[in-house]
Amino acid sequence: MTEKREYKDDYPEKKLYIPGPTGVRDDVIEAMCEPMFGHRMDRMTDLYTTIVEDTKEFLGTENDVIILTGSGTEFWEASTLNLVDENILVPTCGSFSERHANVAERLGKDVDRLEYEWGQAIKPEDIREALESSDKHYDVVATVMNESSTGVRNPIEEIGDVVAEYPDTYFVVDAVSSLGGDYVDIDEHNVDVLFASSQKAFAMPPGLAICTVSQDAYDREVGKDSASWYGGFQRCIDYYDRKGQTHSTPAIPIMLAYRKQMKYMLEEGHQGRSERHREMAEYTREWAREHFGMFPEEGYESQTVSCIENTQDIDVAATIEQVSEQYDMVFSNGYGSALGEKTFRIGHMGEHDVESIKALTDAIEDVAGL
Repeated sequence: MTEKREYKDDYPEKKLYIPGPTGVRDDVIEAMCEPMFGHRMDRMTDLYTTIVEDTKEFLGTENDVIILTGSGTEFWEASTLNLVDENILVPTCGSFSERHANVAERLGKDVDRLEYEWGQAIKPEDIREALESSDKHYDVVATVMNESSTGVRNPIEEIGDVVAEYPDTYFVVDAVSSLGGDYVDIDEHNVDVLFASSQKAFAMPPGLAICTVSQDAYDREVGKDSASWYGGFQRCIDYYDRKGQTHSTPAIPIMLAYRKQMKYMLEEGHQGRSERHREMAEYTREWAREHFGMFPEEGYESQTVSCIENTQDIDVAATIEQVSEQYDMVFSNGYGSALGEKTFRIGHMGEHDVESIKALTDAIEDVAGL
């Protein structure tokens, strides 16, 4: 049985280079300290309509935006319940795409996996082949944009273009670990549902799920006999249209932080923020190839999380611990037992820049004796 470990007040502050949560600006943290107010007051309408419309502006989408209290992975369940009657195609290339498939199975759906070796990227032509050759009709193709377990960035734009050729099949994208740090034109590439979490490339505190919903996806749910209650597209969007609020009590302090950070994001712009993340990713890859190797398939490397192959057989766990103790910086080991010591991961997302990433790689070099 797990024993209580009392939370203390003397933890050293660590700079985070993990695949989320990421560091948060001081004034964004401070924004959460406003006096509490009611979630049905006019003040809440001002707050919620601000963050929803600012998010639409930042993403450059005409689709509806839902912001709910919860993890972004809430929309694994919600999108499946809202859109899938029976059959769903889930390409799997790592832990999080596999979890998406597992969620759909737990919800009683007929799941077909298009399986890739970890480190390989999903290919649009394989999606086309699966859709054309199957004797089933797939209600949804569900794809992860950024597989943070392996550092793979899947070509969701090209995949979306393929799915667009099948108008009765909806395209759902898990962008939890990339949205806000890797530009995607949602409307141009037939993305019916795309969701993310506040604590990763958005550089906000954990606790909010962000989702974009196309008109076609909304209409699809309206025509179904059942859907998600908490994450139902119709329920969330209709309530927003009527009241400018969420249907259930939200985490108001985190939404205040979201409002503050989104102003910074609008100032930098979607393309500008993506460019900064691209520069960090390119630096990290160059450093990794000089000292180690990259785990993902070449040409499909993530723009927010680098998964680095431990070709020098360093003690990953010990290196992480020593960098934390000596430099107050935290990066991540490989994902799970399969990749734990074979790889390590650097999260270059949120408010980092090339100089702050270089500070980490210098620390790793020092501790590992590179």
